[in-house]
This record gives sequence, structure tokens and C-alpha cells, in this order.
Amino acid sequence: MGDAAIAVVHEADEEEQEHIFRSRFPPVDLPDDVTVPEFVLAGAEAYADKVALVEAAPGGRSYTYGEVARDVARFARALRSVGVRKGHVVVVALPNLAVYPVVSLGIMSAGAVFSGVNPRAIAAEIKKQVEDSDAKLVVTNEVAYDKVKDAGVPVIGIGDDMERLPGAISWDELLAAADRTGAPVVALDPVQQSDLCALPYSSGTTGVSKGVMLSHRNLVSNLCSSMFAVGEELVGQVVTLGLMPFFHIYGITGICCSTLRHKGTVVVMDRFDLRTFLGALVTHRVMFAPVVPPVMLAMVKSPVADDFDLSGLALRSIMTAAAPLAPDLLAAFEKKFPGVQVEEAYGLTEHSCITLTHAASGDDARQGPVQVAKKNSVGFILPNLEVKFVDPDTGRSLPKNTPGEICVRSQAVMQGYYRKKEETERTIDAKGWLHTGDVGYIDDDGDVFIVDRIKELIKYKGFQVAPAELEAILLSHPSVQDAAVFGLPDEEAGEIPVSCVVRRCGASESEADIMAYVAGRVASYKKLRLLQFVDVIHKSVSGKILRRQLRDEFVSRTKTAAA
Repeated sequence: MGDAAIAVVHEADEEEQEHIFRSRFPPVDLPDDVTVPEFVLAGAEAYADKVALVEAAPGGRSYTYGEVARDVARFARALRSVGVRKGHVVVVALPNLAVYPVVSLGIMSAGAVFSGVNPRAIAAEIKKQVEDSDAKLVVTNEVAYDKVKDAGVPVIGIGDDMERLPGAISWDELLAAADRTGAPVVALDPVQQSDLCALPYSSGTTGVSKGVMLSHRNLVSNLCSSMFAVGEELVGQVVTLGLMPFFHIYGITGICCSTLRHKGTVVVMDRFDLRTFLGALVTHRVMFAPVVPPVMLAMVKSPVADDFDLSGLALRSIMTAAAPLAPDLLAAFEKKFPGVQVEEAYGLTEHSCITLTHAASGDDARQGPVQVAKKNSVGFILPNLEVKFVDPDTGRSLPKNTPGEICVRSQAVMQGYYRKKEETERTIDAKGWLHTGDVGYIDDDGDVFIVDRIKELIKYKGFQVAPAELEAILLSHPSVQDAAVFGLPDEEAGEIPVSCVVRRCGASESEADIMAYVAGRVASYKKLRLLQFVDVIHKSVSGKILRRQLRDEFVSRTKTAAA
């Protein structure tokens, strides 16, 4: 596989050595004087008539680069005109639409902070993020308007029929008013690269959702590292599928910002439907498709795929992240789509998106100067990053081929969790290392493999589900005495949330009743898929739930019942 990652051993003290690994590739330049919108839209005028964003649905909206640059500036002016100032948070509750990157980049351009939220979350979840972030505005459309109208802040509504959004400020009228002012954006304080520009919410290594503070420099740094292998010959050429949710850092940064930076086209999909998905691949000549394993499973197994002539696909590669990729699924996909390169990647919101990845050269990915990491690995270390693997018990860094907690240090590491100093200090140590909570190792060739997770988050179709959140809801039910939530492997979803519950004496609710209680209080992807009543929730001496023991017993009972 070529040169291995560079291993650097530092003398930390007389008794301990630091094993730090760096990229096999040279560092990349990082501009220190540009904001995210400036970086992403640099050179847009030369591509003014090229389609930047297009919705896959028939008759969907599209934006040229000229229109993107124009409307980003218009929205920034409009936000200033309604009192938004540097550092103010604007929550965006929109599905994947062509306008989404325009909204987010406009917020950043105004010096404000973009905070995406799942528009299909329940009203209480969206309101919690609005309140926790101290947001000044919400941007939405008819999908989420009823959920945000009572969130306590003004709402900007996007849509052709504003009568369906009573009380909202019209996006079109707001931009038109900004045009009438005729004045350029004049920030009260100049926007610095060190200023915050995004506040996505993540469950982090433990617990419930927290705001992740990301600066312009964080995102620019991550984009520079993750796109280091994109050659000049690909500028203006790449067509990327925008299926991953744009409210997620992977969608807005890893897909939208990276594609717009290189003047490609993002084909926008609101939600996954295999027929629409395959139609988009064929019609729009998609070359690169970031997906999750369940999408690959549908491509391989569904008879719908037989209705399409896939022999002439322009698809060159897919990238899967957010959930493990089963070896059997990889083999089946490669058999059905032999010309499509499959890349696995690893990233996290706290590191501004991609952290480890496979890469392709500008020519043939198998022959060019930038080699591709091994199958079943999550790639190699990107330029400008340092990685080490730490023994969770002793805190000592470990040599090659020795599993430990993955820690990363770079200029893409978040500024911290919003208003959560203690959680920040538990995640980023005094030397700037971000502790990911994932266990992995680096081999002799510099490829990284994920082994396990220290953190107990459940990854349902790529979405994070925090057991602690669901446990708190279960314990709020008057008939629940104790509860534990954990994930079980699932071919389609990756993992599903399941629970063991101890009922109070005399309680009459069924397992279905308890599951329905939870389902009414969370977004659909967080719902419990299975629940069993048990006599006791096993815990350690310190009170920690012994999830692995509970999981094993859960599986055993399920098998016994099915026998």
C-alpha cells in the first residue's frame, strides 16, 4: 500500500513515550484569511452559468453558481437588516433543498452561526435546540413550520404559498427588501476565521445532544485536508449526490461545501426512495454518491434496480460512513457494480466532518499517485492531522497494530461543546487531543481499522441515538421502575434501538404500550424497535448499566422465543 503513516515517537517523560501518527502525504496549505463562504465560493464568477445545485425531483429548483453567490450575499444583507449580528445563532429546520446551502452560507457570511436541526424531529426536540443555542431566528418551510412557530423566536419561511406559513417572514420578500437597500453587507465587527460559524448538535462520546462549536477555521481546515487529492482536472466536473441530511455536518460540509468549492454540481434529494435515487444517478450522471449501508443494501437486493439500465452509469465511487459496512454487503455490491469504487470513511462532528478516508487520484484511482486504503479499513490519516491510539485504562499511547481509543489533533478540532465546560474537558484534553470514544488501530501500511466503540451511541441508519435520552423518557413513565437501552445489529439499519424494562409492581401496560409511549416523544429514527420486560437491570458496583450482558441475554431470550 505504499508508504505507511509516519510514526513519531516523542519522549513525554523519562518513563513514557508518545506514539503519534501522521499522514503519509505532505501537509497542505491552509489559508488563514478566508471565511467558509469565501473559501467555498472562491472563483464562482468563472462558473456563473454552471448549475451548482439541482433538486432530483422532476421540476425541482436549481441554482447556478451566479445565483448562489448572489443569494448568499442577499441573505446576509437581509439578516443584518433584521438585527442579526456576529455570533447570533440561526436555526435551520429545512429538508434537503437546493436552497439549503444558500441559507447556511448566507448565515455564515453575515457573521452569524448556522445550526441545522432535523425538520422531521418533534416540536419539543426542535424547541430544545432553539432554546439551548439561544437562537435569534429559525428558517423553515411547510415541513416544519407547525413545529417551530411556537419556539419563541421569529421565523423566516421559504415557500411559494406563504398562506401556509402564517406569521412567518417571507424569504422572497426579505431578499427583495435587501435588494432595495442597495447597500453591501457591512458587519459591525469584521468576521474573523476564529469566529464561530456553525453549531451542529451531536451526542458526542456520551449523553444527550450538545452544541458543537465550529469556527470558520475548523471547517476550512477540514475541507483542505479532506479534499487534498482532488486534482485540477476535476474542477467543474464532479456531480455529487446530496442525499445525506444537510442538517448533519457530513451533508453540509462533506457534500455541499466540498462540491461547491470545486465547482461541481450537487444533485439534491430530500429523502431516500430507491426508484428516485437510481433515476437521479442515471439522469444527472452522478459520479460520486456519499451514502449509508442501508442504501447500498437496497441497491444490491431490491428488484426495483432491475427496472433500470445501470450499465452506463457515470458513477465512479461511493463513500459510506456513519455506520459499519458489513463485508458480505461490500462483496455483493462490488459484484453488482464492478466499476464503482467503494470507500469507507470515518468522521465526527467534533472534528468538523471527515477525519480518516480512502482517496482517489485525479486519474484512475487504482493507478494514480494517491493510493486507496485497504478494504474494510476506514482509510488513512489525512494531511495536517495527528492521530494516536490510547489505552482507555492507563491513558498511554500505543504502537502500531495495537487497539486503543482513537484520538485526533488538528485545526479541525471543535472549539468545545456550547455552554458545557465539563463535557468539553472530558472530550478534549489539555494537549488538544480530541478523544473520539472509538477503538481502533493503525497497521503497518498506515491504514486505520475501527474495532469497537467505547461510547454507547446507537447508529440507526447513520443517525445517532443516545441511550441516555431514551432511558430518561422510559423512566418518566409511571409504570417503569428501571430501564436500559442499547443497540442490536440490523442488516438494513446498521443498528436498532432496543430496551429492557423493569415494570413497577401491579403495572398492566404491555411492551407495545411502553414502546408507543417513547415513540410519541421522539423523532421516528429514535423509536424503540424491540422491548422486553425483565426482572432486573444489571449494573456494575459503580452503578453503570452492563449493556453487553443485557444485550446477550436479550438475544438469547429472542432466540429461545423463536425456536
